[in-house]
Formats: sequence, structure tokens, C-alpha cells
Amino acid sequence: MKEDMKSIYCLACKGRLNEKPLLTLDGMPASAQDIPDRIQVNQDQGITLNLHQCPCCGLVQFDCQPVGYYRDVIRSGGFTTTMAELRRRQYRHFIKAYGLEGKKIIEAGCGRGEFLSILKEFPVQALGIEHREDLVQIAKDAGLTVWRQFTETENTILKSPDGKAGPPYHGFLSFNFLEHQPEPDKMLRCIWNNLEEDGVGLVTVPSLEYILEHNGYYELIRDHLAYYTFETLRSLMEHNGFRVVEEEMVNRDTLSVIVRKKAMTDKTAWERSAGIDIAGLVSSRQSINRQVNQLVNGLYEKGKTLAVWGASHQGFTLAATTGLGKGARYIMDSAPFKQGRFAPASHILIVAPDHFLEEPVDAILIVAPGYTDEIAGIIREKYEKGPGGEKTRIFTLRSSDIEEIT
Repeated sequence: MKEDMKSIYCLACKGRLNEKPLLTLDGMPASAQDIPDRIQVNQDQGITLNLHQCPCCGLVQFDCQPVGYYRDVIRSGGFTTTMAELRRRQYRHFIKAYGLEGKKIIEAGCGRGEFLSILKEFPVQALGIEHREDLVQIAKDAGLTVWRQFTETENTILKSPDGKAGPPYHGFLSFNFLEHQPEPDKMLRCIWNNLEEDGVGLVTVPSLEYILEHNGYYELIRDHLAYYTFETLRSLMEHNGFRVVEEEMVNRDTLSVIVRKKAMTDKTAWERSAGIDIAGLVSSRQSINRQVNQLVNGLYEKGKTLAVWGASHQGFTLAATTGLGKGARYIMDSAPFKQGRFAPASHILIVAPDHFLEEPVDAILIVAPGYTDEIAGIIREKYEKGPGGEKTRIFTLRSSDIEEIT
């Protein structure tokens, strides 16, 4: 199916979407992970995205086709101490509260094993599946038990590393993966079929509540087809064989639920959730663009330079839809696989943080929600002085406002 074809049906309940979208976003990055190199950047351009809310179940979603790599887990947040400590806290509770000591826990979509390596610190059998072959090999080289597979259909049998059908698993993990899926029901039903009776799971997805509360239009990206609330996530789980037994907001912007396997049923009607108000997203885009222009122009008038920290989907969206694309020298990011490439749509060069030592700037704008304090600490420690020997100014995007960190 061509990427530019639109879906007219809901990802979750399969109801028909309204013809008129809630919101149309122009000039958006075509993806967060297909980051163009020096050759590809000449053909890269922004795209238009239409955001809908299903009139049947209330799920908010884009009507576009998924990115070509939606089966792959490519993450950079696993490199941070903030995320590592969050996972340890979650694992500690999950394993103890649900009696998983010594049991088999499988991560569906484990990437290169960033979070699976942390799970190995606990007294469980840590296993993982990943679709992208080179990431599987990286995980194996790190001593992790990982094999290449994807939850393709609800009848897919999750095999063991030797290729044989694996026994039912006692628990499963899925970290910020469900929102990428064009058929989340098939993924969940596949996992259901491979869990023992009364099996449990820990699932996280980005929070639509957070986006709406903070008017964070820059959180929207094509990679994330669906935008869940606790209500719509709970409904999806209930209709695909799971009961939500715990839920919490983690890292300020992420929904986290623990689910338990229950009897599968298709008879329950989907409950219509409340309509959402996206007026704040529209106004925040205008407000943030104005603030970015003020920051860029104010620095330029004084002969000062600016860089961005965060080659994340938030940073890419912000750079593509504001004057940041023309005002920033480069984007700093600690993920090696992004360095030397260019931000989609805005085409800002992505560099390693230590590039600052070769080409210092006067100010750095942090666009990495959840990691701002950690990054600000690194800047103060390693990149304290700008090109004129003055203290590097640190800015960050908090909700709909750009603030200077003193």
C-alpha cells in the first residue's frame, strides 16, 4: 500500500473516521527515524498530517499509513540515566507485586536490548523479540536472549531462540511501541495467545492527556499513529483480552499500565469517550513559533549563536514548523546513529554533544521533555563557556513557553 494513501477506519474499533479532521499540520517531518544523510537530504521534504478522533471509540489518530519501520524499535531514551532508573523502579514493582521471580518475561519490541539489559539485573528469565535484524545482533552480542520476530498476526507463535515454539510466557513488556502499530488489536491478541493463564504485562504509551494539558503540538509525529488516553488505552486492552489492574503517569508524559490476561470476548460494545478540544494545540503552535522567532532574532541581533539539544521527534517537529530550522547552527544528540545526519524537513545537522567544543555556541535550547534537568546538568559541567568565554545560556521548552534556565 502506498504511503500517501489515507485510512478511513479506526485503528482500534474499525469504525469509520469522520471525513473532516480535527487538525491539519503542514510541513511536518515525514518520520522521526528515517533521518536523511548528506545525499538523501536533497530529496527530503515536509508532509501534511491529518489528526482525527474516532466517532465510535474516541481514539485520536492520524489517517496516514504507518512509517515503513513500524515493526522496528529504534530508541535513544535508553541511553539516559533518567530512563534507566524509571525502568528499574517499574521492574522492581512489577516482579514483586505479581510474583514473577524466576518466571519468563518477554519484551515485545526490545530494540537493541536497552531495557532488557536492565531487566537482567532482576531474578527473572529476560527474553526479547525484535524485528530489525541488526538490532537483534547487537542485543545478542551484549549477551541478551533475543531473536528476530514480530507479533505479525494474532496466531503468530512467539518462538524460543532455537526456533522451536516457546512455552507460554508469564509476563510481557511493551514500551512506547503500541502507538506505532496500524493494527494494535493483532499485536495484543498475539501476546494474549502466548501468555499463560493469568499472565500479566507492563505497557507504556505516550500520553494524549499530557499533550492536551500542555498544548504540546510538537509531540505529534507521523511515527505515532495513535494518541491514547487512559480511557482509550483501557478500552483497547479490554477488547483484546486484558484487564487493566494498575495505571499511572510516568516521566510526566507517558501512560503506564499493568494488565492481566482475562477471557477473550468480542461482545462488549465500544464506549464512546468524550470529544477532545484541540484549540490549545492550534494556539500553542502560533505562540511557540512567535517565541522561537523572538529568541532567534534576539540572539542574532547581538551576534550570538544558538544550538538545539534533542534530535527527538519533538525537536524535529519544532524545527520543521518554526523559525528554528533557519536559526539553529546544529542539533546536539547523544545517540550515535543520528549523528552526521540531518533533521527531517528542517535539515539541521545533527552532531554529538562534544561538537560544541569544536564549534561553541552562545545558547542551547533543550527540546527533550523528561530529560531537561539531566541535560542542563551536562551543559553546565562540560559546555559551560560559549565562543566569547561567556557563560552558555540554557533555554528549554516547557509546555507552551520557552524559558531560560538560570
